[in-house]
Amino acid sequence: MPRRLLAFFILMLFLLASCQGQAQTLLPTPGLHRRTITPSPTATLTPTGTPTPETPPTPMPTITSTPNPFAELYIDALTQRSYGGGVLQIESLIENDSAFERSLFVYRSEGLNLYGFMNIPNGEGPFPVVIILHGYVHPAEYSALAYSARYADALAKAGYFVLHPNLRGFGASENDDNPVGIGDTIDILNLIGLVRSQAGVPSPLEKADGERIGLWGHSMGGSIALRVLVIDQQIEAALLYAPINADEAINLEHFEFDGRGNPKIDIPPEVLQGLSPIYYLDRISVPLSIHHGEKDVSVPIEWSRKLCLDLGMLNDEVVCHFYPDQPHTFKNSGDTVFIQRMLDFFNRYMK
Repeated sequence: MPRRLLAFFILMLFLLASCQGQAQTLLPTPGLHRRTITPSPTATLTPTGTPTPETPPTPMPTITSTPNPFAELYIDALTQRSYGGGVLQIESLIENDSAFERSLFVYRSEGLNLYGFMNIPNGEGPFPVVIILHGYVHPAEYSALAYSARYADALAKAGYFVLHPNLRGFGASENDDNPVGIGDTIDILNLIGLVRSQAGVPSPLEKADGERIGLWGHSMGGSIALRVLVIDQQIEAALLYAPINADEAINLEHFEFDGRGNPKIDIPPEVLQGLSPIYYLDRISVPLSIHHGEKDVSVPIEWSRKLCLDLGMLNDEVVCHFYPDQPHTFKNSGDTVFIQRMLDFFNRYMK
């Protein structure tokens, strides 16, 4: 082999070996290289648990007015009611006078048995009716025949059919709630209704004239009579004998009880107005006769003087009599004069 060719061949082998050594240096051996990754902070979610149902809004309370327990007892309400029903019955004969017969009677009112006596004149009738409403006497000491029978007897002898009921809690009459005498008022209106329905038909009231009914009221009975007058305008005439006040607020202020022996109760002034006859005097058009003793220490005579003035401005037929030296219940000559004036008054307007 020529020398030039051999030298060229050796040079090429050298270069080839150099190139392979460089390739091994420049190309690193492949391996598993992992890049370290720092995790970014992740937001922590706080568990909320079971979702609480949304509470509905609390409704506004409905404003309702408290029922007025006296609403059905107002004079205007009592005027709208009907009265009577049932029957009046004779329980027993008390006595038979030469001029009249006295009997014990009973009737029902508001579920109560109410008793009293009636004087029926001898004769055919019909006779005008006078209903006597007694005053307050302690129930343990009450006796109708001891204090008011003389007035009933005088009327019966003069030809009047007289009914003398014992008010609630007196005598054998049953008792119940009776604020400022409203219960008594209803009872008397029921009695009047019975007279009108049973008069002239076979009954204990057969001899009564249901078209001619008058009222006679002493003390608390006078106040009841006055309230009846503003409710029932078909009454023919009324006599008031030392009546307590027609304004119930004054009675409650003045008396230890309510003027009728009942415990005082707290009644708002505006309610008392609806229960008091004084605010309805313009409804009274019947003849009135008012009597009061100047020595009365139970009911101030000034009350009757004012009532006479108030009624006199509304009614031409109001007559008032004041008795010197006479107490709450008249005595002796004063009582004699009173009885005669009573008879003259009823004879004038009911016969």
